[in-house]
Amino acid sequence: MTEPKRFIQVGLGGWGLYWLREVLPRLCSAGLATPAACVDTNPDTFQNAQRLLGIPPERCYSDAAEAFRDNPADFVIIVVPPAWHERYVDLALEYGMDILCEKPIADTMEGCARVYRKVTSAGRKMMVTMSHRFDQDKQTLQRAIHSREYGDLDYLIGRNTWMCRAYGTWGAFRYEMQDPLLIEGTVHHFDIMRSLAGSNARTVYAATWNPAWSEFKSDAQALVTVVMENGVRVLYEGAKNNASCLNGWTRDYWRAECRDATLVLDNRRLLEIRGAVGVDSVTREIPLAQQEVWMNPWLAEMFVNWLNGGPEPPCTVQDNIQCCALLFAAVRSAHTGQAVDVQEFLRESLETAG
Repeated sequence: MTEPKRFIQVGLGGWGLYWLREVLPRLCSAGLATPAACVDTNPDTFQNAQRLLGIPPERCYSDAAEAFRDNPADFVIIVVPPAWHERYVDLALEYGMDILCEKPIADTMEGCARVYRKVTSAGRKMMVTMSHRFDQDKQTLQRAIHSREYGDLDYLIGRNTWMCRAYGTWGAFRYEMQDPLLIEGTVHHFDIMRSLAGSNARTVYAATWNPAWSEFKSDAQALVTVVMENGVRVLYEGAKNNASCLNGWTRDYWRAECRDATLVLDNRRLLEIRGAVGVDSVTREIPLAQQEVWMNPWLAEMFVNWLNGGPEPPCTVQDNIQCCALLFAAVRSAHTGQAVDVQEFLRESLETAG
């Protein structure tokens, strides 16, 4: 039997606590991984790792470089804000470790391109946890589309809308930052577009704005049009200032218009609709796919299996750079009012990164 892979987790509070509570105990109990050490700049979070993973106090560090130096490990789990990702990727590469990192790769396209260049040049394995498309409902829709049972996919409609008008409802820092909806709200949805369409993006046009009642300092409403490289069109609606929450987080609306049927995913129910309105219309609910785990626990298992010689998972850094390119190309489009060629934007970014 393969020895468990040793890991260091960086980030123990906030979403890091979710990893400690919901993801890593299963990975460890399956014999796939074991903790070597943990890191957080706030020592108050050490109790999370000690209580949930049994990491002794002497292997809880405030200094990441010290933790990496004193605790040989196979991979690092990075669960800190995106602006800090590159720093810990650099440390992992310095110590010959593979990388499992929360989305996005970095907080700017320049940073994403640098990380991509560094990881691929070093020959290390890196996976980005784009967990949302690996949720049960989105996977069911993706599998239905890709089965070709309903004919070719023509276009997609997506919606994720919220009532986050009051300052701080969606985390105070998002009300102060530039482009909060696109950067903090749509990265998963851009990834879902790519997975449902089975293609990378060719062009993107994003119109963003702030209504008069918004407490965000930057645009938090958007209508986005994407043309994929395989010709599939996508129209996406995202909003944080609405009077209701029609399809909040994990309860997305996606409509796939296929040649032979319309597939509608709405609040975790998937319907197949055929025929004209009235007596000729047929609606059937498609049962959601079943398996033991979804989202991050599933992704973490895929990652460790990859390290053990198994198949390459879907969210490698080589795949995810396309998601980042679509995201930051949409930001450029919102600022310029022009459609952006996503693949040209990506080429320029990688060339600038060296």
